[in-house]
Amino acid sequence: SGVIGISATVLSFGDLPVTTVDLPEGGQGTFRPNLANIGIAYSKEFSNSIYGGLLVRVISESIANIRSQGVAFDAGIHYVTGPQDNVHFGIALKNVGPPMAFEGDGMSVQGLLVTGSDQLTLEQRSERFELPSLLNIGASYDFHFTEVHRMTLAANFTSNSFTRDQIAVGVEYAFKKMFHIRGGYLWEDGVTNEDERATVFTGPSGGISVDLPFGNEKQSAFAIDYGYRATNPFSGVHSIGLSISL
Repeated sequence: SGVIGISATVLSFGDLPVTTVDLPEGGQGTFRPNLANIGIAYSKEFSNSIYGGLLVRVISESIANIRSQGVAFDAGIHYVTGPQDNVHFGIALKNVGPPMAFEGDGMSVQGLLVTGSDQLTLEQRSERFELPSLLNIGASYDFHFTEVHRMTLAANFTSNSFTRDQIAVGVEYAFKKMFHIRGGYLWEDGVTNEDERATVFTGPSGGISVDLPFGNEKQSAFAIDYGYRATNPFSGVHSIGLSISL
């Protein structure tokens, strides 16, 4: 059996003042940067133990008469084994695609011919840039103490193409498949040193979820999720999510 999914992420930064070398304080109007990421995914159960998926995303970025568009791919495999299907292993390759480049009227400049006074409009070429691809390798183990108590230990390694590699560990406790509490730590080289840290995230994270079943035989559920990631500077990142499973 297979499943098709659709995802969309649209981000607008609002109106920002146009600044130049001659007018660093603005006064020439505003512009609005935008980013859109729209994808379609397909996943398939190949057997009782092996699952795979592919996501194709269209990427669009724009800023002050300059735009860039491209395509990226995500692919992953999930393997499940153990006496209670409690051993999980997964590998995923994300954000793989051809290089992108910016183009548009914002890349144009005006100049004069060396031998005359005729004015020309020239379009500068933008250097092509690679997508920040990454490789994820993760594993987890579920401890089923009773029918209502479960604890999961998980670990993940992330190899980033442009930033430092990361190792994450986490633990989750679940009660009656309804209440979940979790904590984790993300490590990368220099994360404990304020002078060497390459990210605002300092490592610790935590969260809680509540799943409320409804419908016939309680097969559907409404879920509320909260997550927190410690940062320095700033006061941490708080995430709140709602989901419905039918």
